[in-house]
Amino acid sequence: MCLSDHALSHYKRGAQAPEIVTLSHCLPLQSRSIFISSFASNMDEHKLGYKGNDVLQDLEILTMNAKAAQELILRKILEKNHGTEYLNKFMNGSTDISAFKSQVPVVTYDVVQPYIARIAAGEPSSILCGEQIVELLRSSGTSRGEPRLMPSISEDLYRRTYLYSLIMPIMNKYIRGLGEGKAMYLLFVKAETLTNAGIPVRSVLTSYYKSPHFLHRKHDLYNKYTGPDEVILCPESEQSMYCQLLCGLVERQHVLRLGAVFASAFLRSISFLEQHWCDLVSDIRIGQLSSNITNSTCRLAIQSFLALPNPELADEIEAICSSESWKGILGKLWPNVKYIEAVLTGTMAQYIPMLEFYSDGKIPLVCTMYASSESYFGVNLRPLCSPKDVSYTILPNMAYFEFIPLEDGRKLIEDDEVVENDTLVSLVDVKVGCYYELVVTTFSGTG
Repeated sequence: MCLSDHALSHYKRGAQAPEIVTLSHCLPLQSRSIFISSFASNMDEHKLGYKGNDVLQDLEILTMNAKAAQELILRKILEKNHGTEYLNKFMNGSTDISAFKSQVPVVTYDVVQPYIARIAAGEPSSILCGEQIVELLRSSGTSRGEPRLMPSISEDLYRRTYLYSLIMPIMNKYIRGLGEGKAMYLLFVKAETLTNAGIPVRSVLTSYYKSPHFLHRKHDLYNKYTGPDEVILCPESEQSMYCQLLCGLVERQHVLRLGAVFASAFLRSISFLEQHWCDLVSDIRIGQLSSNITNSTCRLAIQSFLALPNPELADEIEAICSSESWKGILGKLWPNVKYIEAVLTGTMAQYIPMLEFYSDGKIPLVCTMYASSESYFGVNLRPLCSPKDVSYTILPNMAYFEFIPLEDGRKLIEDDEVVENDTLVSLVDVKVGCYYELVVTTFSGTG
């Protein structure tokens, strides 16, 4: 099915994304304003540890029964949230699904922002959500010039972790031997603040990297990163980048996967490498971290990587980096790399030519998942396809999904345009060749 340039959740945005087969990568725009704390029956914590065929069989069963999964999720949404101030306005405490579909309007972020502001100021979460809101996730989207804040509950981390747990089993179907080396994924946290009520405000990725789900993850073969967690969590982004690149260079023969969350972040790191490779080579040559790295946690974490001088490795890297052209530099520095992973769709598509330059077109560019601050959505089941052909299979246990048909092809719904509830199409009723905008009712108040 062809979907639109945008997805819709609570929030109306203006970011463009490409036409693709199942769902484009972009941040959601509008949705019914509903909040939930429940956990879908097949999202139990023990399933997050599935590996290989087990998790893929679970995924197949889930998608084959998408209609039932969607009905279950919506039922739990209503059961958990029928008493909230917002939902009660429209349904008077009812948990009837048909009443929800006919009476609860599709809205933009601006409609629910006052409720979020009240919670941030100290009012109870129950005005909007049946569970305690534990953090507000800062979206890259804005409303009236301010970042959009997406309420999040503790169970959301399980859903994000579940989606992450699918990635390597899917990749392993197409590329064997990924567990025999390491990944140089350039991951970063951003600064966070507290609301007047003491609720953390941070990005969704910062939330995940600081969570026990990431820090206490099972360290199997597929979770071996070149950069230590302490370096990833360094709040000084350039110092973190320097140290992560240093670790990746030291481990260059063991690196099988390169990547970052977004293509822009990966290219920013390669540009940083172009500017600082001389310093990195010097550190490796003498076995001592540059004095420019002042973060004590980073310095301590890097000690084991620079235990001894390594002039031979330094010479190898220097010979590669000092070449006249950096075309194909990634395959030269990391000769065993099998693919580069990053978000490559939507606004990130503009970076594909530069990635192809640095890889000389010889390393597959892979986009594995579709996610946002508002909700996580789905995975790419054909990860080795061309970036322009990327499509995502929506996971029906992530949220409740509906679709607005776009009669004029790619023309998007305006912010002030009323969406009639009876025009919405369910996840299992979309038609191949048609264009839609996505309406999302999430578990955590982000859609």
